[in-house]
Amino acid sequence: MYTCCGVTDVAKRFFDKMAEKDVVTWNIMITHFSKQDDDMELARKLFDEMPERSVRSWTAMIAGYVQCGNPKEAIRMFTDMEAAGGKPNEVTVVAVLAACADLGALDLGRRVHEYLNQCGFGRNVRVCNTLIDMYIKCGCLEIARDVFYEMKERTVVSWSAMIGGYAMHGQAEEALKLFSKMSRIGIRPNGVTFIGLLHACSHMGLVDEGRGFFSSMTKDYEIIPQIEHYGCMVDLLSRSGLLQEAHEFIKNMPIKANGVVWGALLGGCKVHKNVELAEEAIKHLLVLDPLNDGYYVVLSNVYADAERWEDAARVRMLMRDQGVKKTPGWSSITVDNVVHEFVAGDATHPQAEEIYRKWQELLEQMKQRGYVPDTKVVLLDMDEDKKEHVLYRHSEKLAVSFGLMNTPPGTPIRIMKNLRVCEDCHAALKLISDIVNREIVVRDRNRFHCFKDGSCSCRDYW
Repeated sequence: MYTCCGVTDVAKRFFDKMAEKDVVTWNIMITHFSKQDDDMELARKLFDEMPERSVRSWTAMIAGYVQCGNPKEAIRMFTDMEAAGGKPNEVTVVAVLAACADLGALDLGRRVHEYLNQCGFGRNVRVCNTLIDMYIKCGCLEIARDVFYEMKERTVVSWSAMIGGYAMHGQAEEALKLFSKMSRIGIRPNGVTFIGLLHACSHMGLVDEGRGFFSSMTKDYEIIPQIEHYGCMVDLLSRSGLLQEAHEFIKNMPIKANGVVWGALLGGCKVHKNVELAEEAIKHLLVLDPLNDGYYVVLSNVYADAERWEDAARVRMLMRDQGVKKTPGWSSITVDNVVHEFVAGDATHPQAEEIYRKWQELLEQMKQRGYVPDTKVVLLDMDEDKKEHVLYRHSEKLAVSFGLMNTPPGTPIRIMKNLRVCEDCHAALKLISDIVNREIVVRDRNRFHCFKDGSCSCRDYW
């Protein structure tokens, strides 16, 4: 009763005084604490003290770690569960697949999929929807599509997941086709469906189509746009260079714009080098979230693009004064179920020397094909040689070099990056995919880039 009412301290005191505790009692407490981000450590302490564990105990912990943004620990917990002989149920595998999606842990996701098929969970609609999401976020759009079309029953969640997946992978035409098919067979879209459609339009610059979908939400389906939909529209207009229209759109919104909305305008200002509107956007952003390092970094980059070095330095000084630290960029690649993470200029990896040698080999081949480092993306006032040195040590280049050394020839290389891929790395990865005849899939902060035969799935629009 106390846990249901949220009276955490009372429930814990009552639990501690119990003379005898069975597995059900332990599970009730662990399930309660694992649902509270701040109480995850307490949930783990109770879990470690349990004399006996059931599948519910393991599942509560796995789901709790996923919910609090710690997918690595969720996967470790699942591995421990397997080692202890535990048999996952439907709820367990849904949580594990969500962790795999967050981390891009494709190998484990595939293994869980095999288990699902063996035990009969593979036909469950909720499980299939989670599988679709996992494969999409691991960069395997074709397998996600196979799961979707093999489903005996599909809900609006299934359709929306695939539409969103096509959007994330830059396949706007496929997203729009699937929506048409969905409409023809009478599946009514929801708000999530339209987020996927608007993202698809944004990632391919389909302004008229995006306007049409936004209007159709209320006109045809009586769906009231939420802040996410407004954010998508501002992103679409801003990416397309319609910055003044995007600004007017924000001013006329019936709900207050949040950081996502103003951030979309700021991002468009960087792409299209509009300093004045960037300064307008930052005024609102620093009121909404004054400790968000990304806003300062983008504004500094806008100034640097305009060669206003003093203003760029002033922004960096403001960050220091406010105690705001820039989030370091990193790229990760999973090989043999081990996640290898790199930061720019990384020299800590055991294979660091070999990685840099591999990169030098690639660099020589790239230059033979006409590669010229795009030093304008190094937004610091320094010599060109130093800028080139900075570019060559970007984390995704190191991750790709490592992947080429440690994966079988001909297999795709899959990389996750926490920030937007820069223009120079984008150009380099296109060339590398052609040189080594390998598919390179990069999931950055915003979308997927699939590099193959010297081209990218984003068509250089991102």
